[in-house]
Amino acid sequence: MSRDLLLKGGRIVDPSQGLDTIGDVLLRDGKVEACGGAIGTPDGAEVVDVSGLVVAPGLIDVHVHLREPGREDVETVATGAHSAVAGGFTGVCAMPNTKPVTDNQATVGFVKRQGETAGFARVYPYGAISLGQKGETLAEFGEMVAAGAVAFSDDGKPVESAHLMRTALEYARAFNVPVAEHCEDMTLARGGSMNEGLMSAKLGLKGIPAEAEEIYVIRDILLAKRTGGHIHLCHLSTKGSVELVRWGKERGINVTAEVCSHHISLTEAAVEGYNTNAKMNPPLRTQEDVEALQQGVADGTIDLLVTDHAPHHYDEKEREFADAPNGIVGLETALGVNCTYLLKPGIISLAQMIDAMSCKPAKVFHLPGGTLARGSVGDVTVFDPARTWTCDPKQFKSKGRNTPYGGHTFNGQALLTVVGGRVVYRAN
Repeated sequence: MSRDLLLKGGRIVDPSQGLDTIGDVLLRDGKVEACGGAIGTPDGAEVVDVSGLVVAPGLIDVHVHLREPGREDVETVATGAHSAVAGGFTGVCAMPNTKPVTDNQATVGFVKRQGETAGFARVYPYGAISLGQKGETLAEFGEMVAAGAVAFSDDGKPVESAHLMRTALEYARAFNVPVAEHCEDMTLARGGSMNEGLMSAKLGLKGIPAEAEEIYVIRDILLAKRTGGHIHLCHLSTKGSVELVRWGKERGINVTAEVCSHHISLTEAAVEGYNTNAKMNPPLRTQEDVEALQQGVADGTIDLLVTDHAPHHYDEKEREFADAPNGIVGLETALGVNCTYLLKPGIISLAQMIDAMSCKPAKVFHLPGGTLARGSVGDVTVFDPARTWTCDPKQFKSKGRNTPYGGHTFNGQALLTVVGGRVVYRAN
């Protein structure tokens, strides 16, 4: 039996209960024993004074790449989960584009066990939609759900066959899990390495037009309408995508969507100088797109804030821009980015940010957590939304250092992360 943990005197913000109050949180046997008001100190309890800080349900990121199995030189489940808790995340969903692909019961079970052994954030594996992510044959959903898969995706590439995606939505519906889609028409995007526009013309790089994403967004929304299945749209980047999701939701279609912290904070201008740390897929877009994504989060069209955490080896990012891999590490910067670019300017409230980073991810993906209600799992994030800090990639717990935010100053930082009633990260 673990020692009781009493978080004393913090500002408790829990949108799942409509709670915003000063008080205490008591964790016992890995669960929330009491929340709110003044709680007496049980005998032998560890007491942490969190006055002046925000106490929230543990943050959950449904879109990360932990690279294991296959690329343990870049990241392991353990280092990724350590990176997560350093960023305030108590749970992460690991994408299946590993080597081998996580498309079977054994690999799903392996990823889940590696997460449990690491003992940092909870790790929830995705299963691949298609065998080998080849887009040809549907993987065995039932066996993977039994092993612990919480959703299905071929992320890194789209499911090009509309028929296969329709079948996936119908099949996943039987297990009440979402199908998460990487929206990209490869015939439009092929060869592109950044947003298509004046900047790509100036740099002499082939661009990826917004329509490459939006064609799949509307296709998948219509397939969800046809099947009644749950389509979750990954890392949206364009104004048009937000408008299409809004259209789908207004018609009661079972669609949810996410946006990455880098897409609400950076534009294609970050690519200037052929900065490979700003190369990602989908690419950074225009200021108009950034503002539309921010507004989508504010009005609830966009459900979740995610990272698309994608570590790469230093040498890989040192290649020519067009040949460098896509993606950035994000778990340790996301809270600071969201506080700085969404919360501080007043685009969203503190409750909205916590809702999009904790409560809704738990609800949309049917995960434990996302609430401090009595009896729920004892996953808590304590952070200071105003604390100023400067990003130093050398200090990351992740093996990855590929970030465009090195040297940037943020407001907002996780100070204490608790998983199952146990402190797994404490800032210096």
